[in-house]
Amino acid sequence: MTSGAPRTLAEDLRARGDEALATLLRARPDLLSPVPNDLTQLATRAATRASVVRALERLDRFTLQTAEALAVMPDGGAYSVLRALMTGDAADKATDAALPHAVESLRAQGLVWGGEDRLRLVRTARDLLAPSASVPSPTGLGPSVAEATSGMSPARLQEILADAGLPATHDPMSAVAALADLFSDRKRMKKLLATAPDGATGALGKLAWGPPYGEVGDAIAPVRAATATTPVQWLLARGLLLPAGQHNVVLPREAALHLRAGRAHRTVEPAPPAVTPVEHSPQAVDGTAAGQAFNAVRTVEELLKAWETGGPPVMRAGGVSVRDLKRVATTLDVSETMAAFWLELAYAAGLLASDGELDEAYAPTPASDDWLRLPAQDRWTALAAAWLSATRVAGLVGSRDSKGRALSALGPELDRSLAPEVRRRVLELLAALPEGASAAPAELLDRLRWDRPLRGGSGTDALRAELLRWTVTEAELLGLTGRGALAGHARALVEPARTVPRRRTSANANANVNVNAATNAASTAATNAAITPAEAAAAAEAAASRLAPLLPEPLDHVLLQADLTAVAPGPLEAPLAEMIGVLADIESKGGATVYRFTPESVRRALDAGRTAADLHAFLAEHSRTSVPQPLSYLIDDVARRHGRLRVGAASAYLRCDDDALLSELLADRRASGLGLRRLAPTVLAAQSAPETLLERLRAMGFAPAAESADGDVVITRADAVRTPRRAAPTPVTDGPPVPDGTLLGAAVKAIRAGDRASTAVHRESVPAPAARGGLPRTAAAETLATMQAAVLTGDSLWIGYVNADGAASQRVIGPVRVEGGFVTAYDHTADEVRTFALHRITGVSELADDPA
Repeated sequence: MTSGAPRTLAEDLRARGDEALATLLRARPDLLSPVPNDLTQLATRAATRASVVRALERLDRFTLQTAEALAVMPDGGAYSVLRALMTGDAADKATDAALPHAVESLRAQGLVWGGEDRLRLVRTARDLLAPSASVPSPTGLGPSVAEATSGMSPARLQEILADAGLPATHDPMSAVAALADLFSDRKRMKKLLATAPDGATGALGKLAWGPPYGEVGDAIAPVRAATATTPVQWLLARGLLLPAGQHNVVLPREAALHLRAGRAHRTVEPAPPAVTPVEHSPQAVDGTAAGQAFNAVRTVEELLKAWETGGPPVMRAGGVSVRDLKRVATTLDVSETMAAFWLELAYAAGLLASDGELDEAYAPTPASDDWLRLPAQDRWTALAAAWLSATRVAGLVGSRDSKGRALSALGPELDRSLAPEVRRRVLELLAALPEGASAAPAELLDRLRWDRPLRGGSGTDALRAELLRWTVTEAELLGLTGRGALAGHARALVEPARTVPRRRTSANANANVNVNAATNAASTAATNAAITPAEAAAAAEAAASRLAPLLPEPLDHVLLQADLTAVAPGPLEAPLAEMIGVLADIESKGGATVYRFTPESVRRALDAGRTAADLHAFLAEHSRTSVPQPLSYLIDDVARRHGRLRVGAASAYLRCDDDALLSELLADRRASGLGLRRLAPTVLAAQSAPETLLERLRAMGFAPAAESADGDVVITRADAVRTPRRAAPTPVTDGPPVPDGTLLGAAVKAIRAGDRASTAVHRESVPAPAARGGLPRTAAAETLATMQAAVLTGDSLWIGYVNADGAASQRVIGPVRVEGGFVTAYDHTADEVRTFALHRITGVSELADDPA
């Protein structure tokens, strides 16, 4: 390691501790793909354009303003220069207090390096943020005097010096420096501008805050002060405006800073915008949200039930058709927009998927059966967690893509990587407010824009505004919020399990809450911290435990009525709800669900393997009222006719003990298309498939039962249609995930070890020209002798090694044993004991300073 100030970013990183490196890798996880070999490679990767752009997009507005100021100040300038650019001539306590934290944030993310006396912005970041002729600076500043006069002749520079009242110099560099010093001197600039003609200061004022380029009518020609007749010519003569083309002028950066009183930005925002809380009763918020959470669970259950015998077909381009979406909306009794949301939610949770067959269609997945068996609170946490991490955006359904095609529910092109970030950040902002407090969406949007200003570039700001609107609506539908405020049971999902729960703030505390920079840093750290599966499970368990007492208790009974209906006065237990859903059809929903018994519904229960006696016993057990006589007659009547006809595969056949019934069927004109013929007094053969035969016979008023090849009744259940095992869709993110602590620790250790191997000082064992710049080269006999000596002395060695794949690397090892053509040694690079083949070692050299 070099002494004194670091000369490169790699040297700066080498001087940092392990915790600082872990912080860098946590803030910029793309640097770990793959793990760098050493700190030089890490620094190189951290300075690439793609990585720097991604890091800049994660900066808040004030930290970004700090980076923009660093981009326009001289490279390697002192902290005092940066402070002057941020505060100007007037003192700003808020900026003074926040600026050190902003600089440290940039330093922690590898965008700034060097001490306070020589702050250096990474070159790529400077190129992105500094002003140029094609891309103006976000500060509105133009090029410096040196940059604006780079193509100007030395004679013209001397003319400008003379007209500005400066003495002549011997070379262009000193002339440019003298002019820059004049523009940077407040007193001399004030004196110079005091002599300007009317209109000159106004022209400068139009360019002062940007853009710094202006257009003039006539072609620009060199002009002297004595012949200047217009305000613009007066400014051109003295260099206050410089030519930037045949008809364009530019205001030099130093002159603009004087006009701005030294400030790089018109408005500096050291603190985030205020989020004003609107107080509600926490109990009312939790109750409202719990009701919505219960409704969300029931809606998804109803959706799964509607598709349990098979959902709609998958369109050729993917997704469900508009007609099928309308059917779902009618079934759920919601708008088509809301129907798309529930479809996407079930899909994100892995409860719905396509079956992958030739005629592809949607159906519930096997995971939906596991989900339906969970308690209501656990079903809700699964839905909420899926929504938080999903990148699919239901609000886009019905809009058009870049080619003018309509986007469909469950179809492609619905992923937006910004969605999870907006959802979680909105809920975090609500969590920072007093319990039970909501906030205006406009204020939340202003805060999102302050948190990530560059994430709104290139048209993304409109999407972010839409995502926030959809987030507020969907969070309320899902029961994460109630009356716009974050519910108590949702906090465990939003806040990491390892953070300390926030205490309730009294209603009369700060009427206008401004979430300060410290709170923002804490929330950002929570967002960036990787959540392990164990922590996610603990958060879900905590949320479920808080929600459970707020949900209605499931009932184990219904109320049977004489008009062949049953009333469920509340949510039913899962087994009861499943059975009653097979035995009867839902007639109306609401606080109480009304079921209606029909011949078709009773036959459906009999097809599922129930007998008439089973149905009578079930109703008697689960009804608080006596079983009405009409319902008993209905069950007995359907059961008496059920299964008298049996259908099998011939193509198909019918078997019945009553030959008169078969004769009646043969004579029925409605059966003419089935191709029936008698094989025996009790058996008919058919030319139709068994499924078609069953359907036609039921349409004719019969009640046939399917039969297996062994003659047994085939029991078909309503939930028989399931897709093969399907994983939930993977969110489409815009970068690698944040690594957890274990991975960070291992990565830092590996980078340190690799850097130690690449920078280790070693003695030359061969002539310098042969060894310099590559792997050490020694003869096999010398390699063996050096290894054996190192085993005796315990010294560490620097070796070159070529693995079985032909990849060459440098390593620092501590040999332990040499035998059988192999060396057993402690590999400092990998931090483990490894075995090396002697014939693959290209050479060996002793270390000047033993690292062991």
